[in-house]
Amino acid sequence: MPPILQCANLTKNYSKIKAVHGLNIELENNTIYGLFGRNGSGKTTLLDMIAGNVFPDEGEIEVGGLPLRKGETPKDMCYVRQGRSYFGGAKIIEILKLAAAFHKSWDWHFVQKLIDAFQLDPNKKMRQLSRGMESIVGNIIGLASREPITVFDEPVVGLDVLMREKFYRLLMEDYAENPRTILLSTHLIDEIAKVVERIYIIEKGSILLHDDVDNIRTHSHLIKGSSDAIRMFTSGKRVIYQDSYGHSTLAAVYETMDEKDRAEAKRLGVSIDGLPLQKFFSLLIEGGGYVE
Repeated sequence: MPPILQCANLTKNYSKIKAVHGLNIELENNTIYGLFGRNGSGKTTLLDMIAGNVFPDEGEIEVGGLPLRKGETPKDMCYVRQGRSYFGGAKIIEILKLAAAFHKSWDWHFVQKLIDAFQLDPNKKMRQLSRGMESIVGNIIGLASREPITVFDEPVVGLDVLMREKFYRLLMEDYAENPRTILLSTHLIDEIAKVVERIYIIEKGSILLHDDVDNIRTHSHLIKGSSDAIRMFTSGKRVIYQDSYGHSTLAAVYETMDEKDRAEAKRLGVSIDGLPLQKFFSLLIEGGGYVE
């Protein structure tokens, strides 16, 4: 089955700034993806192009096998943009009714369940809401839209840990009953790792890495030892970050470590530890490495 969304060689410049450069991504049906990157990495520009809000200077976007042409908005997509401006004088229920008019599979029963879960007053005006409550309204729109492609840009901004956990739980419960393609753009990698199946990491407008979450966990290692030992052990391996202090070296390696590797590490006095995803992300970005 072809990807439900495909971006090929996307490039977008703002004056002399390259926001996105030669970027390629593919989203498959009924899969949850994570898009990670620092502020200014190109995440929002990419999402705006996918949603038809911004037009690429070069490259192609296909949604459902059809090219997205200039001026078009993708069908069967809901894009919940972080920092989106709502009508301040409108009530929550009025915003939800407006959103419902644009999504043919809108589920009002689920909306009520979400309103109850997040303890929202639907008659409260948008200008009275905190930043976190605004995020919740956007998340309700994304979840209740039931669109085949649902994109969330920083969906948990302003939410405390309990509210974030509630959002992830409700998302997963609904995804189990109503599978679709979901793209979550965030910087909270460790939190989102239990939700997403596949990850894209973007830096300076290009994809540094794309892989399954389980593969990243399996392949990412932090190794420590003498500089000579690390140099011998990492020969031929993909090193994404390295730092020396005195006669010792610390390195992050993206490889499968089999029993032979671990025996060699023991012989050289090299320690091998796993890397939390957030730490892996930080070292990958700091090291400027590209992982195929």
